[in-house]
Amino acid sequence: MKINIINKSGLALPQYETAHAAGMDMRAFVTEEIVIKPMQRILVPTGLHIELPVGYEAQIRPRSGLAYKHGISIVNSPGTIDADYRGEIKVLLINLSDTDFVVNNGDRIAQMVISKHETITWENAEELSDTARGEGGYGHTGK
Repeated sequence: MKINIINKSGLALPQYETAHAAGMDMRAFVTEEIVIKPMQRILVPTGLHIELPVGYEAQIRPRSGLAYKHGISIVNSPGTIDADYRGEIKVLLINLSDTDFVVNNGDRIAQMVISKHETITWENAEELSDTARGEGGYGHTGK
């Protein structure tokens, strides 16, 4: 699949880092370093604008290495970029650690997964089909 992209950052386009990766690494596009304090959230620009086909979304997800090593995550994970959005993609990072984290221009800050989705319509019903689980919710299977 080919997707139209405008890259105002001059940085590398999102790319797969391994042959079978699902997500493409995205880079920060900042003019000066950003310091994210503990428990602070910051909207980080990427300089990217995309044109997704109808029926697809881009999911913006945390990078596992940043999460594990530095406690950096995405507040609304996964963030969704809809097919009709044409604005700049920005990543809402949060620092869940107890130390400052610095974001520099070109740093890999998130990953993007392109995913197909369905558009549904609701059908009102009086009852739903039975399953073995039934109404079992949070913690219903024990430890």
